[in-house]
Amino acid sequence: MGLSREAVLNCLKDITAPSGVDLVEAGLVRALNVDGDAVRFVMEVDSPDPFLPAKAQAEDALKALGAASVTIVMTAHSQKAPPPDLKPNRAAEPAGPEKIAGVDRIIAIASGKGGVGKSTVAANLACALAAEGRRVGMLDADVYGPSQPRMLGVSGRPQSPDGKLILPLRNFGVTMMSIGLMTNEDQAVVWRGPMLMGALQQMLSQVQWGALDVLIVDLPPGTGDVQMTLAQKAHLDGAVIVSTPQDVALLDARKGIDMFNQMGTPILGMIENMSTHICSQCGHEEHVFGHGGVAAEAEKLGVPLLGEIPLHLDIRMAADGGAPIVVSKPDSAQAQGFRAVAKSLIAAGKA
Repeated sequence: MGLSREAVLNCLKDITAPSGVDLVEAGLVRALNVDGDAVRFVMEVDSPDPFLPAKAQAEDALKALGAASVTIVMTAHSQKAPPPDLKPNRAAEPAGPEKIAGVDRIIAIASGKGGVGKSTVAANLACALAAEGRRVGMLDADVYGPSQPRMLGVSGRPQSPDGKLILPLRNFGVTMMSIGLMTNEDQAVVWRGPMLMGALQQMLSQVQWGALDVLIVDLPPGTGDVQMTLAQKAHLDGAVIVSTPQDVALLDARKGIDMFNQMGTPILGMIENMSTHICSQCGHEEHVFGHGGVAAEAEKLGVPLLGEIPLHLDIRMAADGGAPIVVSKPDSAQAQGFRAVAKSLIAAGKA
């Protein structure tokens, strides 16, 4: 018989936080998930070091309660702060972007606005690169709306046997990590910026990615904390911008491109999603959102137009069903569109 949520919370109430109150009363226990004898939750902290003893006590207490697996993720990256530079004539040098051990390249999939199919493109591109023989990882950095677990058909829970490194999950040849794996599917992630950035840094540096040719990062829409943290902390090899053809989407896409330019991240190319719709009954082709807007923008910026992906029911159904169309219907025209994007990135030495 598995543990109950109430029993776990009562156990955590016996663990005292540095503030002198228990972990639950201090509001440190978030996204608690009790699945049989496996317990997972997030500790929201600004600096991890003072909370490490409490984390260890919580792990021991929960295992004594009967938990076979305990995963506690802290929202701040464990790192000793360097001593202050007291020399007035020399400015402190900020830490720059770093490469992730074992990962050759990192490609961000971004969009200026939501609803343009960025996550669908990211999932299919990851599977397409894997089908081309690349060793591929997927980091779902869309913390508020993580959709990659559903799209890639992953429903398990990541484990951390040593309490330090998190073991990602894998499907369709793609190694994947998402905050959505740590929470229930209908559970909201209610975090402020610092918590968000801490979680992203942990998913970058405290996940055992293994040897990867390319890590695809599915970013949230916009130009916020996650995008800035990724560009500042990780060595990004480039970004792919996804947009639909209409002017409203392109307005926001330009802002996303400008942000990456300011951060010094190269734009690898653009993808026009929902480019055209062909009626399944009569074969009539209709450009629902207009056509050619992304191609014109790419030409203006001097970057490649990587592909034009149609608006098609099969793409949506495949993503909702947990097997991207590149996997479920690899010979379809829609899947070949994504395969062409993957091949062009490989041919250009970008993936």
